[in-house]
Amino acid sequence: MTNASEGESTWARLRRRKVVQWGIAYAAGAWGLLQGLAYVTTTFHWPEYIQQGVTLALLIGLPIMLVLAWYHGDRGEQRLSAAELTILTLLFLVGGGIFWLYQRGGDAPAASTHEPAAPASPANTADGGPSIAVLPFENRSDEHKDAFFVEGIHDDILTQLSKISALKVISRTSVERFRKTELPLKAIAAQLGVKSILEGGVQRAGDRVRINVQLIDAGTDAHLWAETYDRELTAENIFAIQTELAAAIAGALKAALTPAEKARANAVPTRNLEAWEAYQLGRQRMSTQASMNLSDAVKYFQKAINLDPEFALPYSGLADALISQIGWGGVPESTNLPRAEQLARKALQLGPNLAESWTTSALVAVKKGQNDRAEAEYRKAIALNPNYATAYMRLAGLLQSTGRSEEALAYSKKGLDLDPLSSASNFMNARNLATAGRFDEAEAGYRKVITLDPLRPNTYRDLAMLHAYARNGFVDAISFAEKLVELDPDAPYARCNLSQLYFELGDLTQAARVIDLARKRMPSSADLLLCSGYFRLVENDDIGAERIARQALAIDLTSGAGILLGALDLKRGDYASARSWYAQEYPKMLEADSPEVTTWELSDALDLVAILRMTGETDRATRLLDRSREVITTMPRLGEAGYGIADVRIHALRGDKAGALAALREAERAGWRGPWWRAYRDFDPALASIRNEPEFKAVFADIERDMARQRAEIAKRPKAAPLDLAAVH
Repeated sequence: MTNASEGESTWARLRRRKVVQWGIAYAAGAWGLLQGLAYVTTTFHWPEYIQQGVTLALLIGLPIMLVLAWYHGDRGEQRLSAAELTILTLLFLVGGGIFWLYQRGGDAPAASTHEPAAPASPANTADGGPSIAVLPFENRSDEHKDAFFVEGIHDDILTQLSKISALKVISRTSVERFRKTELPLKAIAAQLGVKSILEGGVQRAGDRVRINVQLIDAGTDAHLWAETYDRELTAENIFAIQTELAAAIAGALKAALTPAEKARANAVPTRNLEAWEAYQLGRQRMSTQASMNLSDAVKYFQKAINLDPEFALPYSGLADALISQIGWGGVPESTNLPRAEQLARKALQLGPNLAESWTTSALVAVKKGQNDRAEAEYRKAIALNPNYATAYMRLAGLLQSTGRSEEALAYSKKGLDLDPLSSASNFMNARNLATAGRFDEAEAGYRKVITLDPLRPNTYRDLAMLHAYARNGFVDAISFAEKLVELDPDAPYARCNLSQLYFELGDLTQAARVIDLARKRMPSSADLLLCSGYFRLVENDDIGAERIARQALAIDLTSGAGILLGALDLKRGDYASARSWYAQEYPKMLEADSPEVTTWELSDALDLVAILRMTGETDRATRLLDRSREVITTMPRLGEAGYGIADVRIHALRGDKAGALAALREAERAGWRGPWWRAYRDFDPALASIRNEPEFKAVFADIERDMARQRAEIAKRPKAAPLDLAAVH
């Protein structure tokens, strides 16, 4: 053997050892196997990772086969030499490592549903890369009732595409603006900030469905890809079409899918077509926050669950609707939140890889004051669906409430980038700007919301609060609040806001009238009871305030009535009882080492500081006072979410009378008009040390003259004067 190989060329040696022959035979066999597997995978809609795994195994097997040929191709020896054994061992180790990395990439998103995700960046990896807007599909059916079905197909295709991290995908609410539009595609793409447009139509006829789609380069009008899907109308076929379509579009735009994204794309949410349709109807009703639409959404989501108890999405949809009813519909938190929490857990159990499940779970956590958990779960949702605008917006709101304004605005901006023409996204972005003290930008944002959706009630609510507490413009604020009541007359918060503004103006007659009429209309509303109770408190009707607070508590244990009862105890000097009420409402404020205070809890935290001093807990009071001071540094003075005169109260609690009075005058000149007159002026215990100072009395006298001026302006308005939207457009 040695003599035969002397002077032999490398090519000849490879042929003699049959390395070339074995390599050609292996390549031919592998190619044939992959072609057959591709046909079977397509025919039976098998997951793509099967073909990927086989391809990877064949590639790893090639060098192993070549090593075996080199050592055994020209002789019959079966014993492995030391060199051969070493090479094969290394090849197997490398191959095993490659498989492990592949498996890890595919399985990562399916981690435990309760394991916090790594922090996600608001920057989408698709920025500057491929981007797409899917215009509303044309309903090509004879039946008008199929419109919701077409919208559901469109929405699901958007959802499938949005899961591809390499793509920027515009949300449904923004593309909906271009239904039946005559604008050229280039203009649409410019407004939405995308490079590609997908157009399509859906025809439903009996037990068949046909979907036609075409992908267009918006810059050149060139057709990049087109396809027609004609299938039997089943849930499985609908989802199969969506999966195939998403993969084809990703390929046309050269946006690679990760193994995990491919696995999620192949998941079938439900095999019950009627359940899918009910879920889509629920989603469509959730597009506004009006009380009646929320009730309809609850019914449709429940119907979907009844039809398919294993369908995850309607559980998260129903939980979202129930929580929205707490905020906008006046439903007691104690009624809806426990059920929403159960639904959120079920959604996570059934759909651990759905961004919607994690976003809903995070929303429940926010309601329960579990901010760390909520943040981790919002980030998990974004990791699963980097184009899910809702998750960005909700995370921004959470970060804003914990004083992280700049980070919050970055996420808010990203959410708006993904849903630029959505009234909801523009509203949330404007609210975040207002919370950060950027009032001019916030008002411009609210103006845009009204141009997008003039019937969205909470826009007028926020404009009323902005004008009142950031601009000291109660005349315009009253007009906006009246518009809010007109648009959503059955929402307790609308009546409370209007009554609160009259109360701040010092018009107690109008404030009481609004609340009394509202309570007749909605006698079981804990929110309205509390509004009325606080008025009784500052009017020194302590007996009436306590009676109302206990009524609210009986309706809803989580209504916040405990704070009103605590304030009554504080006013009466029963500090131990007051402490117990505040501890019940804010247990985290009493944590020994690091008390927690959010921006919305600041005022109550300073009440608790005064209580703790009276109960002899000086160290705990000092820690809470220091923490409150830290929170102030992240907030503007003015605005509904501003700190108002919290700095005045801190100076006074620390015994710094001069600092407190200087800060009070500064706040008045800046335009502060919070709950100014009786709550702070007459009996706030934190201000007891400066209440009799001449400067203190002078400041409040100036405020009272200003409010009298604004009351006179309101009195001059014509009755039923229309809202002047010139200030908004």
